[in-house]
Formats: sequence, C-alpha cells, structure tokens
Amino acid sequence: PHVIPKDLENRKIHFVGVGGCGMSGLAGLLLRRGTRVSGSDARGSAILDRLAACGAPITTEQGAAAIPPDADLVVASAAIPAEHPELVEARRRGLLIVKYAELLGAVMSRCDGIAIAGTHGKSTTTAWLAFVLRHAGLDPSFVVGATVPQLGGGSGVGDGPHFVAEACEFDRSFLHLHPRRAAILNIEEDHLDCYADIHAIRAAFATFAAGVPADGLIVLNGADAQCGLIRPGLAAAVQTFGISEGNTWRASDLILDGGCYAFNVVHGQQTLGRVRVQLAGGHNVRNALAVTALAADCGLAWEQIQPGLAEFRGADRRLEVRGEVNGICVVDDYGHHPTEIRATLQAARERFNPQRLWCVFQPHQHSRTRFLLQDFARSFQLADRTIV
Repeated sequence: PHVIPKDLENRKIHFVGVGGCGMSGLAGLLLRRGTRVSGSDARGSAILDRLAACGAPITTEQGAAAIPPDADLVVASAAIPAEHPELVEARRRGLLIVKYAELLGAVMSRCDGIAIAGTHGKSTTTAWLAFVLRHAGLDPSFVVGATVPQLGGGSGVGDGPHFVAEACEFDRSFLHLHPRRAAILNIEEDHLDCYADIHAIRAAFATFAAGVPADGLIVLNGADAQCGLIRPGLAAAVQTFGISEGNTWRASDLILDGGCYAFNVVHGQQTLGRVRVQLAGGHNVRNALAVTALAADCGLAWEQIQPGLAEFRGADRRLEVRGEVNGICVVDDYGHHPTEIRATLQAARERFNPQRLWCVFQPHQHSRTRFLLQDFARSFQLADRTIV
C-alpha cells in the first residue's frame, strides 16, 4: 500500500475513470471537503456534469494532457489498465498513483468507519444505512456505488463522525479498508477473473473481517454458510441477522403488503416493533436487519431507526419503474449475478403481479458470464420470456 498524504484538503487530486459510481462519489466527497479535484472519463454523463458543476475540471479526452500541471496525486479505478496514457504520463512526471480503494481507505481512517461488504446488496444497504443515520440526525459522510435520489447523489459530507462506504471484493479492494463496524451480507462465487474459487473468495472476506478491531462490530448473514465459516477467531464482536431463530437480529411475522414486506424486528428475545419497507423482495428484509444492527451500534434506539427504514425508497436501477405503455410496465434493475437475477425476478413477481414477465438481460462482464454460465442458465426460470 502507498503512503497517502494526510493533508488531502491541500492536495490536487486527479481521478482517472471518474465517471464510475464509486470514483465519482469519492471525488464529490473530497470536493465538498475543499480538496481540489479534476477527472477524466471515456464518455460524458450526468455524473460528470454534476462534478463539473461543483467546480471540478472534467474531460473526456483521455490522454497525457488530461492531467492538470499542478496535480500531485492520481487516483485510478481498478478497471484502468497500467498502460492507460494518463497513468503513463503520471509515472513520467513522478506523481503518486493510488487505487480508488486505497484513497477510500485513507478517507475512512480519519472517521468512524462503517463498511458494507458482500457479493450482493452492498449499494442498497450502504445507502439505506446512510439514510437512516441522516434521518435520525447523525449526519454521516458516505460513498455509495449508485445514485441515490433521497441522499442527493452517490456521496455526501456530513458533520457527524461516521463514514459509511461500500467495501468491494473485486481485486481485493476492500482489504484497504479498516472500518470500526462492518457488515458482510453474503459470500458467493463472483469475480472469478480475480479469484481462483470460492475458497479464495472466502479467505479474502475473512481477511477483511479480521481488519475490524477488537472494540468494533461485525454483522454477518446468519443463513449464509460461507459467512459462518469466517466467524471463528475474529477479534471483533459478531452479531448475526436473518429470518430464523437464533440470530441476534431477526424478522418475524412477515406479510407481503402491496408487493413489499411488513415484519417485526426482534433483537435477541425482544420484539422492538414493526416496519413495512418500500423495497421489494425478501433479500431486502435481510438488508434492513443489517442496517438496523449497525444503526443500533451507532447508538440509535429503535424509535429513531424505524422511520428511516420505512421511508427509504432505494437507489437508482434497483427495480426502478421507467414507465408504462399500453398496460406494460417497464422496470430497470442493475442485477448482474445469477443470485441477484433470481431475487430480482421473484421481487418483481411479488411487487407487480404481472400477467407475463419478460426479462431482457444484458450480460455484465464476459468473465462472469463464462464462469457462471450454468448458473445464469437457471437464473431466469421465474421469467415467462427471456431475451439475452
């Protein structure tokens, strides 16, 4: 890992690939903290327009000239190859080059860090927790890998001590983060261009969890076998969440209400109260429990947590209704892993009760499609028609 200067507010930081959700979120957060930021990306977007409106010089001409003369630190996303012309130029100038996750870790180290990890559900759960903390008056800073209308975008700077961020396992990026609190929502095969198999993936998650200090908290999915395997030997306190008995945080008396679930939240043996969430799918019941566990550890009472749980409407491209034409409802979802596809189609059936459900799927990453092809083949069973 590189030694990142502590005085980030006095630095001029250039982001290569700034249009990505995480990169743009971190750039926006640093901008609002007074850091001078510039960036480049391959094509224009509304995200780039927002950064430019905040005062960041942004270009879609990705070459040596894209790096301002006074830049002293260059940040690249994990997707940027080493031979990218801006990185070549940065090396020629002798500039410090760091990965996105390294800079994210440096920012988190200055705060009371909370990181959300897992193969699925990171963006939703990160945004949900940030919304609950903000709704309760704790005013956190946050970086989410998605645009969240209720939060004003994908990042925010608050006056409170907490910093909430996604912890992505791709390229083992999350090992640069050392939060005081963390949630691991699930552990499954993915990013098999980076990992040999599920054993290597689980080992990386175990290393991430081991980075949470002894006075911290790790929240684990109690129904996930791989999460169970990393639990022994962790220094931090561990709490579990799930539907079944025996979890620290549990949902009971679930009822499908208007396509979304209402349920009681149970902590240990105590029923705290009831909530109806606005996000469809049983997986979001579990995400809500993870949010509740972390928010409670931040000192919030159930009465402070419940309103934010109930009012959160989700991130963009998570069962997002695009419109309705001739009685056909068109919904957009970012799900790109077989497990996510199954959960999304199930949630769509419950929420919209369609006469027919068509799934139009655009594969995301050829490596994922190749390695998980048989799982993909089975993941569309809840659709009446599938177009790939």
